[in-house]
Formats: sequence, structure tokens, C-alpha cells
Amino acid sequence: MDHSPTTAQPLQSQPAGAPLSGRIRVPGDKSISHRALMFGALAEGETSITGLLEGEDVLRTADAMRALGAEVTQHAAGRWTVRGQGRGHLREPADVLDMGNSGTAARLICGILASHPIFAVLTGDGSLRGRPMKRVTEPLAATGARFASRAGGRLPLAIEGSASPAPLTYRLPVASAQVKSAILLAGLNAEGETVVQEPEATRDHTENMLRHFGATVSVTVEGQGRVVRLEGKPRLTAADIVVPGDPSSAAFPIVAALIVPGSAVTIENVGLNPLRTGLFTSLVEMGADLTISNERVEGGEPVGDITVRAGTLKAIEVPRARVPSMVDEFPVLSVAAAFAEGTSRFRGLSELRVKESDRLAATAALLTVNGIAVEIEGDDLIIHGTGGKPPAGGGTVETHMDHRIAMSALVLGLATASPVTADDAAFIETSFPGFADLMRGLGAIMVRP
Repeated sequence: MDHSPTTAQPLQSQPAGAPLSGRIRVPGDKSISHRALMFGALAEGETSITGLLEGEDVLRTADAMRALGAEVTQHAAGRWTVRGQGRGHLREPADVLDMGNSGTAARLICGILASHPIFAVLTGDGSLRGRPMKRVTEPLAATGARFASRAGGRLPLAIEGSASPAPLTYRLPVASAQVKSAILLAGLNAEGETVVQEPEATRDHTENMLRHFGATVSVTVEGQGRVVRLEGKPRLTAADIVVPGDPSSAAFPIVAALIVPGSAVTIENVGLNPLRTGLFTSLVEMGADLTISNERVEGGEPVGDITVRAGTLKAIEVPRARVPSMVDEFPVLSVAAAFAEGTSRFRGLSELRVKESDRLAATAALLTVNGIAVEIEGDDLIIHGTGGKPPAGGGTVETHMDHRIAMSALVLGLATASPVTADDAAFIETSFPGFADLMRGLGAIMVRP
């Protein structure tokens, strides 16, 4: 099934004529939604999922799990079931698996397929076909799986999984939750213990969900990083999942409320996993009026409600060690920094260069074309804030098929002197379906140019 947008859909945001206000819920967490479908397909029995993100990326994962033999059914908005046949019992897909725009889905499925004795081919849209996969295929080849791809490890990618996969002990060269997860998923079908050493702690949804489905996983702290150990060949049993609101999606209305004068917005049911909340930490350091209430645990993940009010922001320096906990939020944090007093510096953003776009360059261009002074030094991003004065705006932002660049541009335009246009907002649906309508409900002005 083809879920891809086919034509560019420009969208323009205009300076808000009044404060933003309201109580909203953002779509379900994308990382958890992908994993819920995958683990449901690998488990024995029927898993019920509530709050699943129904964006394009996650729908690709649902299609892939069906192609691999799981029964995946939508019963109502956000309510799905997955009936799996148990670990090791996936079937060979009859056709190419098209992962659309989703790097997470493609890389994690590489891990699943590496340890199943089946043949499969992965492809994706133009953006995904340009993204490197060697970071997962090179370590996974040590399981005994075979990979063939275009130059540079790019999709389309053919995978011949191993019938007797070897367990891996692997130290990540750079912190990556996707690579860690791919190796752990491959380790499910391997005899013995799979070990992943990460130099810095990355989001741990895979570890949490492995335990939720019955696997034995241990985590020990080692300096700034962690060592994750998985006992191979566990029996995975269906387990219901409640998906919290995605903190990466909540970032956009949060920053919008901070920069539009007089605004006050509450986002309910947001995931508060401490390995995902680097943005919130950074905003508080900037002086943001951000409070969390109604904290609780649902489905093994901490959640709560976030209330944010507009106010004065000050420049900060974000250390390299914080990057894994907010790797997807730097474009929209850059928008907040554009309004701050002083010069902000975000350190060590090399990971942004291999996202849906070269997200570091795209973020700098987003700000530059709208009159904000920006520099890139090595892998650092430096933003000279306006001290609360509205930047000029008026630019058309090249989104490079990157949903987060598009949404960040549209948030920026709510508080600039002149409107800001995203050259293509179609790909927003991959992660945040209904984004423009939700923002309009808070008082934002977003129109077709």
C-alpha cells in the first residue's frame, strides 16, 4: 500500500494575531508505536495497542509486519491489535517492503530480518534512499546475515537472514538508539547473550518493551554510557501497550507557545521518558515557563501533562552529551533560540547530518532565510538571538522532505514580522498527522500560499 505524498504541498504560517491557548493532545509516540507493532508481530498471541500513532511512517511498519505474516488490524482511531506467531516464525515477504520516509522502521527491521532465515528487499522514498544503512548492516553482518545494497549502503537493500544467527557483542561508535535496537532485535533469535555497549545513554524504549513482552534484559551504567545485555531466544508473549503522546511532537506547540506573546498551552499525556526529555531540560535552562503535572506511569513509560506560557528566553549552550536525548528536537529548539537574549551554541550535532535531510545544514538555512544570524562551526550550531524582537521572516524554507524542518519553519512564522513558507508540508503526515489543524485550534494561522 502506498502512503506517500506525491506532490509538494506548500504551507505558510502567519504572525499570530492573538495569543495561542488551549488544551491539546499530540499523536502517539512514534518510537513506541513502531516498536509496539514489531514486538506484537514477534510475540505469541494478540497484542492490543491503544494510542498508536497513525502517521505515514508507522503505517509503513504496519504494512511490513503484515507482509511478514502478522495479523495487524485497526479497530478504531489509535486502537489496533497485532497477532503474532512467535519469535522466529516470520514468513518471507512476497514483495519489496517499502518503508517510505522512515529510517527507524528500515533500520529496526534490518535487525529483525537478519536473524530470520528469509529473503527480503527494503526500499523507501527519495529521502530514505539517500540515507546510509551501513551503520546497521555492518554490525549485523557478523550475525551471519548477508546484505547487498547500492553504493554507500543505501536502499534498496537486499537481506538474506541467517538460519543460525550468532549473538553479537558490539560497542557503538556513536550513540544511536536505532543501531542499538537493531542489534538487540537480531539477538532475539541468537543462542547466548547479545551485548551492546553505548558511549552515551540513548532512548531505551526497546529495552523497556523487551521486558514488557517477557525477554530478560539487564542494563548497567558505564561512565556516560550503558551496557545492555539480552538473553537470546526468549519466549515473547503478547502484552497490551498504551502509547503516550510523542514528546518530539509536543515540542512544536510548546515552542510556539513560548514565542507567541501572551500564550498559554497545555499538552496532555506526553511521554516523559528521561532519555527523551533533553528538549524540556534545555528550555527550562533558557528560562521557559514550563510545568509538568499529573505525572504517572502507563505501559511502563512515565507520562504527564505539560503547561507552557510565553515569556523571555535567554541563550544557552547545549552539551554534546545531551544530544541523544533530544536528537530530533534541535530544529525547533533553534527556533526558540532565535528569540532568546544572547548567542546559543548547540555542540556535537554530527548525528543530524544523517537524518531525513542534512538536518544541521537545513536548520541553519531555515533560520538564515528568515533573517536570523547563524553559524556552523564543525558540528556545532551557533544562533544569535534577537532578544525577543520578532525576526524578519518572509522566507521560503527548503524542507528537503524533512517533516521536522517543515514544522519548525511553520512554528517560526507564528512570531516573525512577515509570514514564513515551508516549500513542502506534505511529509508532516509521516510523524504528526493533523499538525496544521491542531495548531489552528490553538489560534495559529496556517494557510496555503
